[in-house]
This record gives sequence, structure tokens and C-alpha cells, in this order.
Amino acid sequence: MSIMKKPGQDAGPASAEPACRSCVDCGKYSCDFQGVEYPEVCVTTDPQNKEIIEGALEEYGDEENHRMMQNAAQIEREFYCRMTRVEETIEFSKRMGYQKIGIATCIGLIRESRTLAKILRHHGFEVYAIACKVGGIDKTDVGLPPECKEVGPNICNPISQAMILNDRQVDLNIVMGLCVGHDMLFNKYAKAPVTTLVVKDRVTGHNPAAVLYTAESYYKEKLHKE
Repeated sequence: MSIMKKPGQDAGPASAEPACRSCVDCGKYSCDFQGVEYPEVCVTTDPQNKEIIEGALEEYGDEENHRMMQNAAQIEREFYCRMTRVEETIEFSKRMGYQKIGIATCIGLIRESRTLAKILRHHGFEVYAIACKVGGIDKTDVGLPPECKEVGPNICNPISQAMILNDRQVDLNIVMGLCVGHDMLFNKYAKAPVTTLVVKDRVTGHNPAAVLYTAESYYKEKLHKE
């Protein structure tokens, strides 16, 4: 279901450049509809991407990929704008047959992670949560400069978080507020699928989209400064 836009509607490109280099430089939304004309310069019609897109379509034939796509699409159709992210995660996990769910949490969000674990356990899932400070490792022990200890003596340890959850053979990992960079390392080493429930943003109460909503007003000078 598409809302708030029509085929060919121009939402305004992200820059004033004449050619559409990628999707953010286009506002036509042609790829969200069938039987409509695409812009002259478009990622979808770019010959360079033809083989890539065809290869991706083949990957959806993989059994696990197909089940994920099918369940995601059905949940979107059945509960569009009616389920929260937490509810969708629970429903998706049930349909996928997941039983063991790992939580990779920032220690600053341990209270929220306890609440999440309580909810997941209520729905019958086995929950195993690992906080980012697991191991209690001094920052200088991994080569970080001493000044980094000004905001805490111990490292965030996303690789250990991922490896421990791998060892517990969880079916799904939920990220709860890992720092930028630490989340990437966790995703890199996690073997089970990863979904993010909370994105770390200490300034906006973990709502980074708030900055984008105000990028042309309150945050404009801060974000566009030289």
C-alpha cells in the first residue's frame, strides 16, 4: 500500500544536480508502481544494475529468504499502521518459528531491554541478553587511547556480544541501542538474522529521525555548518 504520493509525483530531489545519481536524487516514485514511465536517469533502468537486480531476484528463491519475504509482506498487509515495531517483531518471530531470541543491548538501555525480555517471554520465547560491557575489559587493553576512558573505563564489546549469542544458537538477534560502529561490528559477527529495535541517539532520546525532521529548521545550522 502506497500513501501520500502518486506515480510521477515529484517530491523534490536531494540536490540541485541535473542528473539523478541515485534514488535520493529523484522524487518520481516510479519504482513503487506498475505500468508507469521511469525517469530518464534511474537506478531501476540503469543497464549497470540490470544483472544485479536479476541476481537478487534469484536469491529470493532461497528457502529462508522466501519465508522472510513472505512473512514480512503478510504482516505488512494484515497490520499496516496498526502494529508497533515491537508487535511486528513478535509476530514475525512467531511466523518464522523462532524460539531463542538474543538481545544485544547497550548497558544504558538495560531497563528497556528487561522490559522487552519480559514481553518476549510472555509470548513464549527463550531470551538471552548480552550487555555491551560484557567482559569488563579496560579500553587501553584493546589499544584505545586513555582519554577515551573519560566517558567510562571499559570498552563496549560488540564482537563478544555477537559471539556469545552465536554460541547460544539464537534464532534472531535484536539490537537495543548499540553505538555507531559497535552496531556494525555486532552485525558483522552475528550469525543469526539481526533486526534493530532501538537506534542509539543520546541527544534525541534514541529518535535519530527527529534530526531529519528538523534538518531545515532547528538543526539546519548545526547539520550544514562547514
